[in-house]
Amino acid sequence: MAQPAAPEPASFEKDPNYMQSLARGLEVMRSFDLEHPAMTLSEVAERVGLSRAVVRRCLLTLQQLGYVGSRGRQFHLLPRTLDLGFHYISSLSLPDRALPFMERLAQTLDESSSLSVLDGQEIIYVARVPVRRVMTITLVVGARLPAVATSMGRVLLAGLPEPALEERLAAAELKPYTPRTIWKRDPLRAEIRRVRKQGYALVDEELEAGLCSIAVPVHNHARQVAGALNIGFRAREGCREWALATALPALREAQAQIEAALAHCPAPGVQ
Repeated sequence: MAQPAAPEPASFEKDPNYMQSLARGLEVMRSFDLEHPAMTLSEVAERVGLSRAVVRRCLLTLQQLGYVGSRGRQFHLLPRTLDLGFHYISSLSLPDRALPFMERLAQTLDESSSLSVLDGQEIIYVARVPVRRVMTITLVVGARLPAVATSMGRVLLAGLPEPALEERLAAAELKPYTPRTIWKRDPLRAEIRRVRKQGYALVDEELEAGLCSIAVPVHNHARQVAGALNIGFRAREGCREWALATALPALREAQAQIEAALAHCPAPGVQ
């Protein structure tokens, strides 16, 4: 959800409530990703910047708890790690309330619809109704993408107060994903402010060649941006015109329906 950035770990490390072993275990788990699905102890230690002895204790503890497995000298995450994200997603009422309207939206436009929330510099997919695959990577609930280069991410960033937005932009890794990416800090800041003013974001082949998307914010009963709703579609002649003339009105109708559902049944996960 659109929230101020979490405090940097270093600012909490001297607090008596800080549990170093827990922080290190989580850091070890986060070191595994799409490019590093399996690593040796030394490789994990190098990625997280901790000693081999510390990483060994973390990995063996996680292995005993069922979150990490091993094959030979290499360690890898096990499906049980999905429980951590599932418990968060299942605590949100937003995906449940949104899904029926997303299904209708996807059916109306014959394009995939997604719902995401903001987590640091990334968006996390919390609901998805796929119609066809438009990206080279598989998008499922729990998938992450860079906020600055996605339509949903820009909508969520636009929902932040100006100081929080500046913090995110200062910490973001800005790079051109395609030749069309708006990635320099000043133009990106101007684009996000434009998104805030117009109430939608249209991204045209900025994250991946051939992929376009348009997104709108979803507000909770307190009129805070609780998530972002989008439609993804393949780039083609006239797609921008189609997005504005056809997809955007349908998105706004679904947006209003989801917000009405949230307003009638506010819950902690969407307040």
